[in-house]
Amino acid sequence: MNSQSDSYAPSDAADSYTLRPGVPSAETYIRLRTGAGLSAKSVEAAEAGLPNSWYGVVLLHGDEPIGMGRVIGDGGCFFQIVDICVAPEHQGAGLGKKIMGGLIAELERRAPAGAYVSLIADGDARFLYRKFGFLETAPASVGMSRTV
Repeated sequence: MNSQSDSYAPSDAADSYTLRPGVPSAETYIRLRTGAGLSAKSVEAAEAGLPNSWYGVVLLHGDEPIGMGRVIGDGGCFFQIVDICVAPEHQGAGLGKKIMGGLIAELERRAPAGAYVSLIADGDARFLYRKFGFLETAPASVGMSRTV
């Protein structure tokens, strides 16, 4: 996990928000996920997984965490963008774009050339991800998943 202290702050309509590198606490992680309609995770799972993030960002409104995103992976060949979410009361202000911008900037800075970056786009989120160069893989390949 990179410990850089600089915040990524593109100039856009979301200037009253601060993006800081790092991951939230397990409790904040769970609150943000479920608040944004993503599946619930246990405290134990969050505490085990969050420290293994390759890179993460937390979006703050004042001192309050209201969004996040992470990159997980092997650090060389494969990366996956996960946990992109913004609290419902802050959605629609371009904040998902701000989160993605921070993650993509770090991938472009540190990931080796040719690294494969993937994500699963839920619903209309695919339109946001397309703005960052992500393309749908079907029909050549399709995403598959399994829950343990």
